[in-house]
Amino acid sequence: MSLATTYCRASVGIEAPLVTVEVHLANGLPAFAIVGLPEKAVQESRDRVRSALINSGYEFPARRITVNLAPADLPKEGGRFDLPIAIGILAASGQIPGETLNACEFTGELNLSGDVRPITGALPTAIAARDAGHKLFLPRANLTEASLIQEDCLYPVEHLLQLSNHLCGRSQLQPELAPVQEESSYSGMPDLADVRGQAQAKRALVIAAAGGHNLLFCGPPGSGKSMLASRLPGILPPMTESQALEHAMIQSISGLPFDPGRWKQRPYRQPHHTASAVALVGGGSNPRPGEISLAHCGVLFLDEIAEFPRGVLDVLREPLESGVVNISRASRNAEYPARFQLVAAMNPCPCGHLGDPVKICRCTAEQVARYQSRISGPLLDRIDLQVQVPAPAARTLVSGSDKEPASARVRQQVIAAHELQLQRQGCNNAHLQNSALERHCKLDQASRALLMQAMDKLGLSARAYHRILRVARTIADLQQQSNMQLEHVTEAIGYRRMDTARQAS
Repeated sequence: MSLATTYCRASVGIEAPLVTVEVHLANGLPAFAIVGLPEKAVQESRDRVRSALINSGYEFPARRITVNLAPADLPKEGGRFDLPIAIGILAASGQIPGETLNACEFTGELNLSGDVRPITGALPTAIAARDAGHKLFLPRANLTEASLIQEDCLYPVEHLLQLSNHLCGRSQLQPELAPVQEESSYSGMPDLADVRGQAQAKRALVIAAAGGHNLLFCGPPGSGKSMLASRLPGILPPMTESQALEHAMIQSISGLPFDPGRWKQRPYRQPHHTASAVALVGGGSNPRPGEISLAHCGVLFLDEIAEFPRGVLDVLREPLESGVVNISRASRNAEYPARFQLVAAMNPCPCGHLGDPVKICRCTAEQVARYQSRISGPLLDRIDLQVQVPAPAARTLVSGSDKEPASARVRQQVIAAHELQLQRQGCNNAHLQNSALERHCKLDQASRALLMQAMDKLGLSARAYHRILRVARTIADLQQQSNMQLEHVTEAIGYRRMDTARQAS
């Protein structure tokens, strides 16, 4: 009887837990069994591995082969286990030396000729192997993605024979790092100077960028709501290395096209209003990240938010508070980061012309109330800035844009306010907890009286009260003022437009 052990990595959320691949050859009728909670794709590796070994010139043992993927209670999926199983069979049958497998991890899917195909989730696997101090043999097609870790522990493999020759000492593979040509963090992003007029909406956009606040634009069709939202990533502060790496890990496991040259650009996701709750938050029998995780450290834009089913919108409430989403299924649980910035746009009424000085709105008061109530009160509570975006005047559209602020200039103001927040409290204002709010958002007597009056008149919740404080703190930071003044609180209250409209109705 012969036994060999190799190592691989599974995929659970953005984590890559270690999997021990034990291969046992025993006497008896030829058989090939894989145990350890393998899914269908893992079970099918028996045929891929058999053909890959034979077509690579190796002998496939005519014995009873048992492959154990430990730990047994961890679900195993995908073709990533083909390569470690093949190496384990070669080591157990004595065709390659087993002692060369120490401190090595293998991952990759095999085709029938022995070529090594790419896998999803190569970046989390590379990070976990680096942290464990192991060498990682992975498909060459995944090298560029895995090279973001900037460590010399990556050994790209194109064919099973390359790896077996390396382990036998016949020809050595060398650790490699693929050159990553990084583009600017703001390359190709639309410029804020393209937006004519809309001074109040631009002001709200700057405040949202500086403090990480959620934002709602409400205005008639064609007023520039989508145009404004698309400019937000271009004025946000640059991502830190850890933020960029965390977002890249989500991209890696999602199966979507991954561009390593733009891995430091903030994401901008814009799902259609027909998207389901699972599409937004993630899920499925085999959990996958949803739009809120793909927008991690970036912007999630929900255009025509009132057209989304109310039940779909309400699944955003918990992730907006916690910054993570937990997906629980009968067979597994997965947790994905989801610290995104929500920007939404909607019309004021079904026809879109409520309050328009030119076009007449023919919607009844009941229709308007029903339309606006599609966004639940608890979700509105979590949106810090609610801004009216009126239709621009023709004179504004035909005038030159030389006086419009460019994204680069606005971004410097945003970065200065963001750095002030990091120095003071270690996070942006949108994520201030209640204990820190009392410490960093102190009000003078006049500001406190105004805020209490606004709460009584508008019927604001405690959550809305705290969000007004956070917005006022950001407005003060944009002016580089250490203390919040009455003018800051007044402006912050003015951004609760939907609360005012609902109270009036």
